[in-house]
Amino acid sequence: MAGRALCDQGREMKSRIAGVLAAVLTLAAAAVVLGQRDISISEATSAPAGVVDSVIPREEALRRFREGMAPIDSLEGGASSREALVRAFVQALQTADTTTLRRLTLTRREFAYLYYETNPQSLPPYDLSPSLFWFMLEGGSRGGLIKALEGRGGAPLGYLRTRCEGDPVREGENRLYGPCYIVRKQGVRGDSLVERLFGPIIERRGWWKFVSYTNKLD
Repeated sequence: MAGRALCDQGREMKSRIAGVLAAVLTLAAAAVVLGQRDISISEATSAPAGVVDSVIPREEALRRFREGMAPIDSLEGGASSREALVRAFVQALQTADTTTLRRLTLTRREFAYLYYETNPQSLPPYDLSPSLFWFMLEGGSRGGLIKALEGRGGAPLGYLRTRCEGDPVREGENRLYGPCYIVRKQGVRGDSLVERLFGPIIERRGWWKFVSYTNKLD
C-alpha cells in the first residue's frame, strides 16, 4: 500500500510539472509579436509551488495578486517619449545606474493594474495566472539587465538612434512596440552596430516605459 501511495504521489507531481511546462511553452510560442521569446524557460519552471492554480477564477487570482497594492491608472517613472526613454536607458547603462534602470521598467503594480488584464497571455486560450506571468516576466527582465550591465555597462555606447520593427500592437489603452533595437557606433572607424538591449516598450496616455529588459546579448 505504501509503495502504491508513493507511485500515486510521483504521478501527481509529474502531472503538475507537466502543467507548468505546458503553460511556459504556450507563453513562449505566443509572445513572438512582442519579442518575449527571450523569457527563460529554465527560470519559469522553477516557480514556487502554488503559482499555477487552474481552479481559482481569473478575477480571484488577480484580486489576490493585487493585495496590498494601491490602484493606479497611469505609468510612473518612465519618460514622455520613446526617444527620451531609450536615451535615459543608454545614459543609465553607461554609468551603471541601476536605480534609474529600475525606474524605467514596468513595476509589479503597473503590471497588476495596467498590463495584465489586456495582454493576450492572460486571456483564453492561454489564461496565464498573474503570479506565473509576473514571475516569468520579472525573471527574464532581471536576467536581461544583468547581461546588459555585464556586457555593456560602465562604458560609452556610441548611441545613434532607436529602431523598432512593425506597427505598435494595441492592448486596451496600451500600445506595445517591439522588437526594438539601438543603433550605435563602435571602434575607431565608427562602424555602426545594431543591438537588442531591451524587450518591448509600452506607451500609455503619452507615457513610456520598458515592459522588460529581455535582450539578445549572449
